[in-house]
This record gives sequence, C-alpha cells and structure tokens, in this order.
Amino acid sequence: MTSFDTSPTLNAWRALLALAVVFVLLATTGWTAIRHHEGGSDVRAASLAAWARGGIDGRELPEAGSAPDRLARFFAGLTASQRGRLVDRYPLVVGNLNGVPLTLRYRANHRALAQARAVELERTHDERLTASGRATADRRMRRFESLMGDGRQILAFDPAGSGRVAEVFGDLGRAERVSVVVPGVDTDVVNFERTRRQYSAPVGMAKSLYAAERAASPRTRTAVIAWADYTSPSGLGMDAAIGKLARAGSQRLDSLVRGLPGDSKVSLFCHSYGSVVCGVAARALPARVADIAVAGSPGMRVESAKELGTGARVWATRDGDDWIQDVPNLEVGGLGHGADPVTPEFGARVFSAKGAVGHASYFEPGTESLSNFAGIGVGSYGSVSCASDGAACRSGISGAETN
Repeated sequence: MTSFDTSPTLNAWRALLALAVVFVLLATTGWTAIRHHEGGSDVRAASLAAWARGGIDGRELPEAGSAPDRLARFFAGLTASQRGRLVDRYPLVVGNLNGVPLTLRYRANHRALAQARAVELERTHDERLTASGRATADRRMRRFESLMGDGRQILAFDPAGSGRVAEVFGDLGRAERVSVVVPGVDTDVVNFERTRRQYSAPVGMAKSLYAAERAASPRTRTAVIAWADYTSPSGLGMDAAIGKLARAGSQRLDSLVRGLPGDSKVSLFCHSYGSVVCGVAARALPARVADIAVAGSPGMRVESAKELGTGARVWATRDGDDWIQDVPNLEVGGLGHGADPVTPEFGARVFSAKGAVGHASYFEPGTESLSNFAGIGVGSYGSVSCASDGAACRSGISGAETN
C-alpha cells in the first residue's frame, strides 16, 4: 500500500501551491486588472505639503491625518470666510478630511474636480503621450465632468494614480441610518460608475440600495455612501494576497465612520475584496456600526465571525453561480483571506441572494440580495429572508424572528 506524507509542512506547501493557482485564475477572470496613470500623480502630495506649511490668520492648520473629532473642532472654530478661504486654497485637502462639515467637503471636491478636469483636458492634446495615454486622459476627463454634475455630493476625491472617490446619496447630515457600500478589486475613478452593467459599479450599487431602502421604509431618513475611497488591488502583486491594501483601506474606512455627522446607525455592505477590508476594519470600528454584510466574499481574514471582535451583526450571502465559491478559502503564512463567510462554521447570519446571477449582480433591482440589504440598512430585520427555510439568520434580533 502506498503511504502519503500528510505532515503539516507538506500540507502547508500544498496550500501555498493552491493559492498560487488561484492567483493565476483570478488574473484571468476579472479579479485583478493592471491600471496605470501618470497624470496628476503628485497633485495630492503637493496639496498636502502646502497645507502642512500653511495657516489661516495666524493659526496653524491641523495635520491632515488628525482624528475626525479634532478636525471638526478646528473647523467649528473658524468663521465662514476662513472656511471658504481654506476650501479655495486647499480643495484636494479639505474635500478629503473626515470631520469637516459636509457642505464644505462637497464644495471643495467640486473645485478639485474642476482642476483635475482641466489637467486631463490638456493631456488629451499632449502629443508626447501615446494614443492610449490620450484616450485614458479623455476617459478621466469625462468622468470628472460627470462627477461635477448638478446635485452630486462628492464626499471624497483624489485624482492621484487610478483615483479614489466617494459619493453620497440622500441627506447624510440628517440621516438616521447610513449605509456604506464598500466595493472590491479593480475599482478606480473611471469605473466608479458605468452605463452598461451599472449595478456592478459603486455608484449603481449605492443608488440601487438607496432606492430600495426608501421603498422599504419611506419614513426612515437614510443615506447611502458609494465608498471607493481606498486603493483596491490591481495587477498580480502580493498586496491583495497578504492583505496590505485591505489594512490601509480599513484605516480609511474607520476614519470615514468616525467622521460621519450625528449619531446615525451605520451598516456596511462589502462586496468581494471589499469584505476583506471590512473584516480587517471590524475590530476597530465604533459601536455605531450596527451591521456588516458581505456578498461574494473571498474571506474576511478570520476563521469565524467571533474572531472579527465586533459587536455588529455579521451577515453573509452568495448566489449559486458566483465564481468566488471556487476560490479555496485558505490562510497560510499570511497569504489568503481565511474561512468562507457563508459556511455554518463561520457563524454569520446567512441570507438569500435569490435572483442574483454571477459575481457582480447582488445590487440588481428585483434580487433578494438587494431587498435583504435594504432591510438590514433600515433596521427592518424581520423582512430579511434567510438562505435556508425558517428564520435562523434573524435569530436573536428582537422582534425579527417571527415576522
């Protein structure tokens, strides 16, 4: 009889080999994409440097990385004229400071978008660029024009690299419930919104969720944030595998939540690699985060919901033909993202995604995944349909089990 070596060392190497195969697979299935853009890559850095040297009427400016509550106190102590001057001088900084009044951030980001658009317009005519480079500049210019449209509330904007952006739907300042959509890989400023396959892009996801929440609970004051304000993985580097970008994104997510106005309850809706970001952030997030829901997740870098160390309810869903289910849920030597959140052993509240097709349709109108997101977002837990028959996913939530 042939004997097989089942030593821990050999099993670890097998797991690492499986991960390597997975990374190649993901590279050919849309999980990763290489993105490059040189235009404006140092604009943000220059703005931050100018802010660090600047002041307002003899007062030093706080560090841009200060806690949201400190930034809020600083801006509260300024006159309207002083605030306006800071917006005009440092739009790329003020527009990205969590804790700054929303109206100032919206105004600053509109100004920053106009400046970035002018840069890209010039690049479209730059003969030193390749045809591909000029085409990229044109796409970015058109996206910036769109983001500057009437009524759009841009909460964050950074044109550097592939770009980061966040947009608000609803009245964030008055909202009782705030939902944050955290997208996955290959998210940048150009594909922040799409005309085709619109519900696979952050704007389409957030708009769809906002409409569903208003339909689910018309009297609840709700707002939804399309949050692509972190650098998502691209290319075949190890950043995605080891969670480096997720850690950076988790810090930005925590700052966002802590800087939200009022005392609204917050729900996070984390798609694909976005669920890795949410998983890493979970332990540090403030108590106002009531729910964390993941869809099409490769893992949350833990082996169970308990290991997330959060008081928030943890939800998970996956449709039957999402290719993510074929990705091995491994974590070996820091590589991989851990256990599958929809398995019973993980301990999440697993809800239905009936009607969703593939990896990118969880926010499509008419799907149970979207209606369940909306129920979670507005706190109508009794309306959530579980993945299996019965009310198991609603157990322990007051008033929800029997609805």
